[in-house]
Amino acid sequence: MAQSEVRGEAPAVEDTMPLTARTTDAPARSGRRGGGRRAGGPKTDRRRRRRRVLRWSATVLAVVILGTAGAGYLYYRHLNGNIQKGARANGDDSKAHRTAPNAAGQTPLNILLIGSDSRNSKENLKLGGSRDHVGDPPLADVQMLIHLSADRKSAAMVSIPRDTRVDIPKCTDPETGKVYPATNDIINVTLGRGGAGCTLLTWENLTGVYIDHWMTIDFAGVVKMADAVGGVEVCVKQNVWDHSTPSQRGGSGLKLKAGRQKVYGETALQWLRTRHAWGSDLMRARAQHMYLNSMIRTLKQQNVFTDTGRLMDLAEAATKSLKVSEEIGTVKKLYDLGMQMKSVPADRITSVTMPNVPDPADPNNHVVPDAAKADRMWQMLQDDVPFDKNGGKSGSKKGAGKEESAKKPSVDAARLGVLVQNATRTTTEAAVRQRASAISQVLVQKGYGRAQADVSGSLAEDRTVVRYPSADLEGDAQAVAKALGIPMSAVQKSTDVSGVTVVVGADWRSGSAYPKKSEPKAGDLPEGTDAVNGSDKSTCMDVYKPYQWS
Repeated sequence: MAQSEVRGEAPAVEDTMPLTARTTDAPARSGRRGGGRRAGGPKTDRRRRRRRVLRWSATVLAVVILGTAGAGYLYYRHLNGNIQKGARANGDDSKAHRTAPNAAGQTPLNILLIGSDSRNSKENLKLGGSRDHVGDPPLADVQMLIHLSADRKSAAMVSIPRDTRVDIPKCTDPETGKVYPATNDIINVTLGRGGAGCTLLTWENLTGVYIDHWMTIDFAGVVKMADAVGGVEVCVKQNVWDHSTPSQRGGSGLKLKAGRQKVYGETALQWLRTRHAWGSDLMRARAQHMYLNSMIRTLKQQNVFTDTGRLMDLAEAATKSLKVSEEIGTVKKLYDLGMQMKSVPADRITSVTMPNVPDPADPNNHVVPDAAKADRMWQMLQDDVPFDKNGGKSGSKKGAGKEESAKKPSVDAARLGVLVQNATRTTTEAAVRQRASAISQVLVQKGYGRAQADVSGSLAEDRTVVRYPSADLEGDAQAVAKALGIPMSAVQKSTDVSGVTVVVGADWRSGSAYPKKSEPKAGDLPEGTDAVNGSDKSTCMDVYKPYQWS
């Protein structure tokens, strides 16, 4: 079979599939004499039969997310026609960089899953509420990064609450060409600023994690998928009814009795949308993680190949429900992706929520990242460190091999112009005054006599980086980083700079020496992540008192 085009090392399905599968070996039998066996003997025949079975499986399989499938050439084309596609990113203002390959040459895979609240279809309006929002830009009410380790032995699902205030970069709508300037706002508005590509850029700028692909799903898609998989088991500790109350209008309408039970269709959507009954948007993220973990376990247990009806339902539901970034916009590529995700054991999947604190500007309604804790979690993703302790460190060490490939500087340090920028501002703290000047003086003392501070204003970066505009200055940027004690993994090529530029981030707010950091270990998550293991079947949601019923 052809090698996968999705980043990673998963088996692939041929893009060109036969109209019908070979179910008989009659042409081969016609050449036999006297009932004798073909050359190779019984073992060879068994191997060939197994290969035919595998080919047939590859033909009938067009798996989308954890095992969804379709069959046959015409049906394959039909499924491809179902898939909506869009640009991966809607701008070039990204500060993220790819994680270096591990010893086997493998790299992590990061997929951004986005749940849209769009009411711009009759089906979505029926499921999603008020007609007042018809025509409004969609909001990205569910945002979750799915991280597959380089060796595909562990995975993480990371949620950012929809009401998180973040810096949003400049984005361009790929369909209309409209340009949205950079701003500071709630993260769920990013979907309406040019599509999922803008949400992806916002995540990259916040986390520093390179994101390979995105997928979006709307209200109607959630309903279809829940029915297609045969329901998803959830659990509540008390009877729950998420309805309007005198003190809180709205509600998803979810009404369930206490205990474990399967939810289908619209009830599954209500589960994923419920917030008030759980007490907060953060608890809604926990409920969503519980749902996805349960669905993963369900799909792992199912054998869709023996149930043609289920096979077709899953294929139709998945391809009609999803909109994906264009580089994975075929059934074959989604199959490859699904196989990689399906291979991860349930006990190596960890669901977390970004550590956060109340937004100083609006503490009752919004949150901001808890900078130190969130940055540690982003570092684990960048370094491909597993979130669980059920295996060794399976990923790639960030920056592996960069020391060995260090390039020679193009000019002497004394002749190199270096600009130093102050990016110590965070969502909760003001920039450190004169920080760029202080670090430029450190460089002068180390022989970089032309180093100078950028006085045009303060920026905001979680981590310190050294940027350079072109390959001929890479060695110079590396030498500057070495002089300051900044790791080589923080040296980045960028079109945002015209020369070697040191961006002093929030991780270096004081001192003349770059602070040394201990490498995170597997399972060493910071507090406040509300981590849930994918194999945990005991989790039940607590119901906020006003939404309990008897």
